[in-house]
Amino acid sequence: MGAMSVRSQSSEPSEAPHRAGFACFVGRPNAGKSTLTNALVGQKVAITANQPQTTRHTVRGIVHREDAQLILVDTPGLHKPRTLLGERLNDVVRTTWAEVDVIGFCLPANEKLGPGDRFIAKELASIKKTPKIAIVTKTDLVDSKRLAEQLIAIDQLGKELGFEWAEIVPVSAVGDQQVGLLADLLVPLLPEGPALYPEGDLTDEPEQVMIAELIREAALEGVRDELPHSIAVVVEEMLPREDRPADKPLLDIHAFVYIERPSQKGIIIGPKGKRLKDVGIKSRKQIEALLGTPVFLDLHVKVAKDWQRDPRQLRKLGF
Repeated sequence: MGAMSVRSQSSEPSEAPHRAGFACFVGRPNAGKSTLTNALVGQKVAITANQPQTTRHTVRGIVHREDAQLILVDTPGLHKPRTLLGERLNDVVRTTWAEVDVIGFCLPANEKLGPGDRFIAKELASIKKTPKIAIVTKTDLVDSKRLAEQLIAIDQLGKELGFEWAEIVPVSAVGDQQVGLLADLLVPLLPEGPALYPEGDLTDEPEQVMIAELIREAALEGVRDELPHSIAVVVEEMLPREDRPADKPLLDIHAFVYIERPSQKGIIIGPKGKRLKDVGIKSRKQIEALLGTPVFLDLHVKVAKDWQRDPRQLRKLGF
């Protein structure tokens, strides 16, 4: 009897099994990975910045749907390593790719496939089990002829490397075109199972890491050329201010901005401390928006000599 009722149920489309799983977006810097994450989740989680390798941490955006929960794991960009940090990031990338349920490879529609794309595609080809979707981003920047050529080139790239794309999807996260469709195509590739995170969660990044990222993004703004990524931010502590009435809470956040060389200190602090003050004001607003509570932000700049090359410093700074 039991078997009968199960069978009759499954023929009704409304009873599709719930799926839950992990996806990650890969692609060259600026391929639109973070923008896509934000468009899918509907809230700013990943840190978008026009500078490679700013998303150093696994930020997960979570897409909640009736039929599924899609958890986006943001891996750092894979690149030819030049430093200890580079090698460590690449190891993280490979392990993550092998662990997720589906990989989305982002390729901008407005740039021809280049050696960087091939480098990533080759790595993808070696990860046999995980289904791969090619996502053609920034489609709002090209005409249909150019888009068609790009789709064919991507299809060829898979054939050349001996694998088949599960899907090739054009999207424009900026114009919000087909972002929903992308989610529809990712979901069937996830394993069946209950939701892994509670409904309200958008990211499981500890708040401190997200706050550090917001400060880092504000600190990099306008000085990217001089300090591309020799900035790390560590939130030392977050404490509710004592003796505040319950309806007027204040959160004290103490954070350090680490740079590699004393000469960079002046760049970050600016004349008469003006830059650092602006960084504080800008990131405080974003932190308050993120946490929904007033914040007192205390920022200090410290020199951590050559932290990108020093394993002990890297560990301390969370890498």
